[in-house]
Amino acid sequence: MDKLKKVLSGQDTEDRSGLSEVVEASSLSWGTRIKGFIACFAIGILCSLLGTLLLWVPRKGLYLFAVFYTLGNIASIGSTIFLMGPMKQLKRMFEPTRLIATVLVLLCFTLTLCSAFWWHNKGLALIFCILQSLALTWYSLSFIPFARDAVKKCFTVCLA
Repeated sequence: MDKLKKVLSGQDTEDRSGLSEVVEASSLSWGTRIKGFIACFAIGILCSLLGTLLLWVPRKGLYLFAVFYTLGNIASIGSTIFLMGPMKQLKRMFEPTRLIATVLVLLCFTLTLCSAFWWHNKGLALIFCILQSLALTWYSLSFIPFARDAVKKCFTVCLA
């Protein structure tokens, strides 16, 4: 427990990697960064929920859903910037292990908005929102060691 407190407070001098680098990467205090992360993540969830509720508005509902759902997901991803800083976040997003997932997430964000505003195709917008969720889940699993392998194995066993 003492080791955890030292690492979280930035006093650990033995290991200069991992969390201690994150703590030193920003001028914000650890508490401020946690609050920023929680606030941004909550805004993202709120936007996604609001988008889901706006789905049922006549005529413009799907467009509002696509916009708010996409903005909510962008805010949720952006919330991690508070934890590790913008440059480290971008570097980690485009590491070889999660490059494909990142490109799929960004592509789904773009295609969702394009299908809603330029192509005016509600069916495509809805499909891209679903793909957006799946791509974002796959991207998020890339940060958990062996999570993707476990999901692949689970689906292999279930589908076999």
